[in-house]
Amino acid sequence: MIDSPVAAPVAVSDVILERLMSLHPKIIDLTLDRVWRLLAALDHPERRLPPVIHVAGTNGKGSTQAMIRAGLEAAGQRVHAYTSPHLARFHERIRVAGELISESDLSALLAECEAANGGDSITFFEITTCAAFLAFARTPADTLLLEVGLGGRLDATNVIDRPQMTIITPVSLDHQQYLGETVAEIAGEKAGILKRGVPCVVGPQTDEGLAVIERQAARLGAPLLVHGQNWHAREENGRLIFQDEHGLLDLPRPILPGPHQIDNAGAAIMALRYLGHSEAACEAAVTRAFWPARMQRLRQGPLPESAPEVELWLDGGHNPAGGEAVAATLAAMPARPTWLICGMLSTKDIGGYLRPLAPHIRRLHAVTIPGEHATLTAEQTQAAATAEGIDAVTAPSVAAALAAIAADAPGARVLICGSLYLAGTVLQENG
Repeated sequence: MIDSPVAAPVAVSDVILERLMSLHPKIIDLTLDRVWRLLAALDHPERRLPPVIHVAGTNGKGSTQAMIRAGLEAAGQRVHAYTSPHLARFHERIRVAGELISESDLSALLAECEAANGGDSITFFEITTCAAFLAFARTPADTLLLEVGLGGRLDATNVIDRPQMTIITPVSLDHQQYLGETVAEIAGEKAGILKRGVPCVVGPQTDEGLAVIERQAARLGAPLLVHGQNWHAREENGRLIFQDEHGLLDLPRPILPGPHQIDNAGAAIMALRYLGHSEAACEAAVTRAFWPARMQRLRQGPLPESAPEVELWLDGGHNPAGGEAVAATLAAMPARPTWLICGMLSTKDIGGYLRPLAPHIRRLHAVTIPGEHATLTAEQTQAAATAEGIDAVTAPSVAAALAAIAADAPGARVLICGSLYLAGTVLQENG
């Protein structure tokens, strides 16, 4: 099984994907009308899917989904999975019965959707989601793990009439230009995936966010399994202690690093337990999950080999809650001088992201994200870091920044962070 993103030459799918980018003037335009139209033209593949677990939230969607997949596969299930965005190759978004979609299948499905669409206006995410539904409908599986792209209520994935289960991971401020200016407004969009009578696992929420989710669930008669009420997860003596109405589980600590992964693991375990899976499946969820660019240690490849004395990490978090999670992770790690190599998009709250990190780092090397039109320049990121009291300099590239840090501070911990797009570039360049 291939889990790590790898670089690839230009393929047929890349050419088609490039064409699909031009079918709608906006990258993000939340509505379901265009999706319904294309799905009808494709004879409704969304009606022929295996049981769906639909996952929304601001942070933790991917990690929670990765843990559920590890648990289901350990229980012998064939699992489809849909995630976004990709890091190195688009193929990462579509996992068919446990394997990344093949180039030949992807290019054929994209061409089929392009022909069925007939040149009509449709966003890139909408048409590629329809292609994923075709792939999932045509290959038998036991479960489809379906991750929301943005929001929930009007997201292209929200066309499943009756999923087996929904999950809402922690909701916080992000994408306010599309989802609303308050946590309550954003939670309302996430709660749009709730369906009448369908159970929903709810991760840790603010009081205002939880109130919105509870109101929507009551209106639909959707049973809620809420963190802190119906289930609890905590770390104790290096173990994960999970408890729900069925009893207590004493499990290994999640292999995915960071204190925040305790709650993500809890949501995954609650989902598995509710669906009747064993303690062995729950243990596999926390010990076998892999999710790149979420506090991922880079040990092999050109970057770590260029600075072997440096402890090198990669994380794609990019909002204030992500910054808090990374800060908590650094605080829990063995003490070691820490440097950041940071690049961010102009659409993100860079001050909110960097503020919790400031007490934990010696210096930040700011970079421009290659190939991203919405990137902050290295100089803009440097200025934002300086405003948060962080000693910051600019660098022409990640490799140059790493070389400078290795020369100045051998033995340092280095975290490349700030954007999934930067993380994807790093993974591509690192092979």
